[in-house]
Amino acid sequence: MKKTLALMGLVLTSSLFAQSNEEKRLKAAGDVLHEIMEVREKAIPQDLLDKSECAVVIPSLKKGAFILGGKYGKGFFTCRNASGDGWGSPASIIVEGGSVGFQIGGSESDVILLVMNKKGANRLLNNQFKLGGEASVAAGPVGRTTSAQTDILLTAEILSYSRSRGVFAGISLEGATLRQDLDGNKDLYGKTMTNKEIIEGNPKPPAAASGLLADLNKFSPRKSK
Repeated sequence: MKKTLALMGLVLTSSLFAQSNEEKRLKAAGDVLHEIMEVREKAIPQDLLDKSECAVVIPSLKKGAFILGGKYGKGFFTCRNASGDGWGSPASIIVEGGSVGFQIGGSESDVILLVMNKKGANRLLNNQFKLGGEASVAAGPVGRTTSAQTDILLTAEILSYSRSRGVFAGISLEGATLRQDLDGNKDLYGKTMTNKEIIEGNPKPPAAASGLLADLNKFSPRKSK
């Protein structure tokens, strides 16, 4: 019995160590979305989530500065499938950019981006693009509904949110660049794949994506017309 338990412990430990950094990050992305959406009064408004084409989750975006500021993070995005009744396999993405200002100190934030239309979704399939440059971006509202803020839907391709020190709110990420992470995709899918190949081909998602996809299908199972 002792030998059996020891063997089971060794197998469990080995499987934990075998999980790659990308898989851990993907699981963390699912945890971020779950924690934020569970508090509906302070979460992403349901009507915006229902209308979105894609969702980007970046756990622990790093921001550190002394006079010259900078942002860097790795995350994932997923888009609705062709029928619009579910979410497809996630692709890896890198966010980086800079800002100049009187900033001192550093912080880590969880970031969520909602891509609100096909034009914005197509930009995610490019090698890279700049928020506020090629794609319009705005700080997203928080709460159950956005009936009084319909102008946001008319002007912004992407809505951005951040959670830092437990506070979830809309933020501006203008100037940041989003680019595909080919190394991350290879780690997750076992071969080099572009973001376009993943989103359009919808291969079998890695096991680590189960939490992220389950919550997206739970909170917004079908695209609102």
